Amino acid sequence: TDMAWQMMQLLLLALVTAAGSAQPRSARARTDLLNVCMNAKHHKAQPSPEDELYGQCSPWKKNACCTANTSQELHKDISRLYNFNWDHCGKMQPACKRHFIQDACLYECSPNLGPWIWQVNQSWRKERILNVPLCKEDCEHWWEDCRTSYTCKSNWHKGWNWTSGINECPAGALCRTFESYFPTPAALCEGLWSHSFKVSNYSGGSGRCIQMWFDSAQGNANEEVAKFYAATMNAGAPSHGIIGS
Repeated sequence: TDMAWQMMQLLLLALVTAAGSAQPRSARARTDLLNVCMNAKHHKAQPSPEDELYGQCSPWKKNACCTANTSQELHKDISRLYNFNWDHCGKMQPACKRHFIQDACLYECSPNLGPWIWQVNQSWRKERILNVPLCKEDCEHWWEDCRTSYTCKSNWHKGWNWTSGINECPAGALCRTFESYFPTPAALCEGLWSHSFKVSNYSGGSGRCIQMWFDSAQGNANEEVAKFYAATMNAGAPSHGIIGS
């Protein structure tokens, strides 16, 4: 309908405006979307092998944007990397926590997120990921395993009380099950980190979605995915710009 079309145009306009001055990524050519590390707090300048990557970060040993030290910190209940406490509403279930650790390993270690890196103007990082197409099952399993854990917020990027130096629930935010803050898998995977992920309709092994979980003995499946999307972007999608925090 005409009304729906107008709404769509308004929404697109709002998105473009929110994105601010859409300037291409500084000093990074469109061809330079593969095998890159984002310019953020703990990332290396370039990916390279890391024999000692710890625990759930080990799949990235052959080529990583994280150091061994970063990989160890990611497995702690409150890591020194961000002073972030997973257990802000009591003990998070181990089955749930392993998804958060895997998510953190992907964010810190993966050299295959180039097509989704955008510039940001944040004190602790100059680049972030946006709308990484996360494989459907990776999101569904994350949600299933976390349904019975507790949290007090639906976006973990902002709005915490940091007065103690560690994230605590803001005044008036009640601890409830994940399911009440994240009613669907997409609500969790897309809302949690301000749309860093977008849930894909594709499954792992399709070559069309980024896997949070993969068996490194079979190689890093995400390399092929990054190549596919980089080629699509080089074929004329809009250039990456600066987005607000």
